[in-house]
Parts: sequence; C-alpha cells; structure tokens
Amino acid sequence: MKTLFSLILVLGLAFPTLAQTNKTLLNLDKTGVAIQGYDPVAFFTDGKPVKGKPEFVTKRDGAVYLFSSKEHQQSFVKDPAKYEPVFGGYCAYGVSRNKLVEIDVNAFQIVDGKLVLQYSKGVRDDFNKDATGNLTKAQQYWPGLVEKKGK
Repeated sequence: MKTLFSLILVLGLAFPTLAQTNKTLLNLDKTGVAIQGYDPVAFFTDGKPVKGKPEFVTKRDGAVYLFSSKEHQQSFVKDPAKYEPVFGGYCAYGVSRNKLVEIDVNAFQIVDGKLVLQYSKGVRDDFNKDATGNLTKAQQYWPGLVEKKGK
C-alpha cells in the first residue's frame, strides 16, 4: 500500500497537468463578455476583429460570446473549441512568461488553427520570434495559472 501511494505521489508530481481541476480562467469584462465583445468567428472568416451584436449571443463555460451574424453564432455553437481563444483569451506571450496580461484585439493571430491574442502588435512580433518555443512555455505555465488564479 505504501508503494502504491508513493507511485501515485510521484506520478502526480511528474505529470501535474494530469491533475483534475474544475477551475476555469477566462479574460472577461465585468459583465462576463469574452474578447471585449468581438466575434470570435470573424477572426477566422473576416481576418480581422469585428464587434459582435447583442442579438447574437451564446454563453459557454461562464463566458458570454457576441457574434456579428447568426451564421457566425451557429458556426461557434457547432464547434466552439475551434473558435475560442487559447489561454482563456489572455495574452499568449504573457502566459509564456507565467503572467496574465490583457489583450489588444488588433494584435490577434491564427496559429495552428487557433485564435491567439496578444497585448500589442509589438508583443505579437516578439512572440513570433520563437512562436513554437513561446507556445510550449505558455502551455506549460497555463495549468498552474488556472490553478492559482482560476475560479
């Protein structure tokens, strides 16, 4: 029994991202709106930030998403993971430095089919000097940030 407990403890320390958590960490405004009210689908389809409209709203995992059209709303509902920003909508470069940083929607990019938001266009340029390395660091830090700062 002692050996089994030791094995579980070692595995838990070696693979902390396997630990189950019910916490979420989302970059929302005071009313619970994600991405500052911009349509997450438009980043992919229009190639730019487009403000969502209050008549096209979807709630998911504690976040309120606004859309510029019924079609965009339906696309999101059909496959939300495709359109939700990575790292809860926080600046990816900040997460790669183990920090939560606000974003400028104009400093977005699509990386490996995912919406990645940044603090500024200059920060986005710094991030892209080693995008793969910075994404790897961000993915390593994200579970700890969720555990520490999530709800």
